[in-house]
Amino acid sequence: MKRVLLTGSGGFVGARVMAQLAGRLELIPAPRGLMARATESDIARLVAETRPDAILHTAALSDTGYCEAHKEESYRANVQLPLWLAKAAAGQGSKLVAFSSDQVYAGVELHGPLSEELPLTPANVYGRHKLEMEQRVLDALPDAVLLRATWLYDLPGYGLPIRGNLPLNLLHAALHGQSLTFSPGDYRGVTYVRQAVENLLPALELSGGVYNFGSENDLDMLETAWRFCAALQVAPELVPGDRTRNLSMNTARARKGGVVFDDTADGIRRCLRDYGLR
Repeated sequence: MKRVLLTGSGGFVGARVMAQLAGRLELIPAPRGLMARATESDIARLVAETRPDAILHTAALSDTGYCEAHKEESYRANVQLPLWLAKAAAGQGSKLVAFSSDQVYAGVELHGPLSEELPLTPANVYGRHKLEMEQRVLDALPDAVLLRATWLYDLPGYGLPIRGNLPLNLLHAALHGQSLTFSPGDYRGVTYVRQAVENLLPALELSGGVYNFGSENDLDMLETAWRFCAALQVAPELVPGDRTRNLSMNTARARKGGVVFDDTADGIRRCLRDYGLR
């Protein structure tokens, strides 16, 4: 059984890794709170003491607005910390799998699903930091796997942490008679987090590099929201917006390595079946 050091074990993704993959991986959660205060030497010591086959780095500072306002904090969490893990992994001969983000594509003006090979100049701080992280981590550890994740979602349950996401936003708006704005010029994949966690098993076996990771989506976000509403059987007011953006990703490279997702519209149906709602 593969011995895996897990960061962010109390977070949205990490807690689900602990719940779903226990028994299939020997999971070693990093001490709670360590990632927020650790120095580079602390990280090197942790990896040397645990001697993992692989490190699964799910901890991050992912609120784009917060990162915009707190650039130094974002840089430490989203660039320096994964780089320290990469250097420590290189010293121990450990594999590193770390989350990046579809926000690296913010500012791309091309249409259609985007590939990993595109030259990028992200339009926000979070995206720029994630792109720099990818480049510096691969320089330090060429066999590291960096997963450009989409917007993830889940429903409340199983005693696991939850955060704002597409189905919860729609349910809340329907319950409280509020409107939500989605734009027909905005394209982005939206992924059921439990399927993302399952796909971390084949991701641990990928060769080094950057991979688009999550559900593909050929629908704009307004149509995506309507599809989610139909599946959830709710009808909040959806207002067309004027945002133009393309974060939609081509996941062919990951599929070749056995990482296979439902598309965005099918993912919500899987989620509802898992919760006994369909």
